Amino acid sequence: MTELYHQLSEDAPRDGIDYFGASRLQEAQEFIRWQGGDAIASFPSAISIGIALPNAIVDLLPRTDDRASQISYRHSAYDVINDRLDLFASKVVSALQKGGYLAFPIPSSERVDDERICASFSHKVAARLCGFGWIGKSCLLITPDRGPRVRWVTVLTDAPLEPTGKPAEDRCRNCSECVDICPVKAFTGRPFKVEEPREARYDAAKCDKHFRTMESKGKLKVCGLCLYTCPYGRAAHRREST
Repeated sequence: MTELYHQLSEDAPRDGIDYFGASRLQEAQEFIRWQGGDAIASFPSAISIGIALPNAIVDLLPRTDDRASQISYRHSAYDVINDRLDLFASKVVSALQKGGYLAFPIPSSERVDDERICASFSHKVAARLCGFGWIGKSCLLITPDRGPRVRWVTVLTDAPLEPTGKPAEDRCRNCSECVDICPVKAFTGRPFKVEEPREARYDAAKCDKHFRTMESKGKLKVCGLCLYTCPYGRAAHRREST
């Protein structure tokens, strides 16, 4: 398995993948079962795959009335990157299956439960367990090098993977920029705690209603202000620009 994983991790950068890591899911199994059911929770390991978003497009998100900026984000920083992630995940699944293992791809962005407003599996759970970052007050995965400016996909598997890292310490501390900028006040400002439900930090229904209101007014369902404002993401952009 080590040789197969090593080959996949070497292929990742050639396919434009910025993050590629493995985790074991036992720590989060109860939550995974609650969200996705027994079939999803039956997989002991996960491969987490991430692509960094284009900073030049993310920085246009505050232009909420500029349709061209919103289209650029929706297309290039959402739809296209989701497709790239799903395509690479499919390659990983094929390689694992050829190696004799079960593999189950979780789409990069597909809601399966309209009542709970969630997918069948949380990509940020796997990314956090891989050691890529921590869960911020925005409920996004915050990486130390790019903040939340990353999109993720996950492949669940029964392959005996060794974890590539461990959850990072929460570094948000007293920062509340994501909480303050939210146009519908969807975040409570509470820091992430494994034992607490998402609702303690985030009201997903408020976001969902905001998007539906935008759509009813003929606007694109684009917000992302919490993603834009995170100091870790903006600091990374400044470093890359110098």
